[in-house]
Amino acid sequence: MVPMSNQDTVILDVDGTLADSAYHHTVAWTRAFDRVGLRPPAWRIQRAIGLGGDKLVAAVSGDRAEHEHGDAVRKGWEEAYADLLPEVHLLPGARELILALADRGLTVVLATSGKEEFTRHVLDLLDLPAGTLGGRASSEEAQESKPAPDVLEVALGKVGGGSALVVGDTPYDVAAAARVGSPCVTVRTGGFGVAELRTAGSVLVVDGLPDLLEADWDRLLEAEPPGGSVDPDSPLPPA
Repeated sequence: MVPMSNQDTVILDVDGTLADSAYHHTVAWTRAFDRVGLRPPAWRIQRAIGLGGDKLVAAVSGDRAEHEHGDAVRKGWEEAYADLLPEVHLLPGARELILALADRGLTVVLATSGKEEFTRHVLDLLDLPAGTLGGRASSEEAQESKPAPDVLEVALGKVGGGSALVVGDTPYDVAAAARVGSPCVTVRTGGFGVAELRTAGSVLVVDGLPDLLEADWDRLLEAEPPGGSVDPDSPLPPA
């Protein structure tokens, strides 16, 4: 039975949340920048993982780099990440959490900035029973990528609206959730620290998904949206 709560849907981010892919993306973007002769430090790229690819190049290397090389860098990233894809595995607790949420009677939706082929790889790893997921949405269906809320709005639209709790791994997830009036729980598997995730407005920060299996979901589903979020005009959180 669904618990009495404010949220009846859980929207799960994929990369860095369900899939242990944050650092694979960092490597892929590093190689893509290198192909066009740009060498931003890897730590800066890592802190931009979670932004949509349409925003990442400028966030990391500036507007001129986006203007001159943006499309080439994105193509290079896609090719480099495809090469790394066989090395991408699920994070501990990913499948178990989805099944536990579905068993509670909650609608579970995936929302990702990733390409369809990359999301399909994660879905194959999850190997969920038919009907477990209420739906999924990708940035390809949204006008703007995170921290804009578009992909979350698409995800909610696919399950008939309502209110949702978002589970992600970056301040960009928290920001996008805030813009649709949703609270956000974060895991540290994207490489961001506890303090910065809390400052962004995360209602709960945990080390990994197994911690969420033991969480007080009645309380989480009644959580209020965060009061703070990442400024979309300053897409990189302070180092």
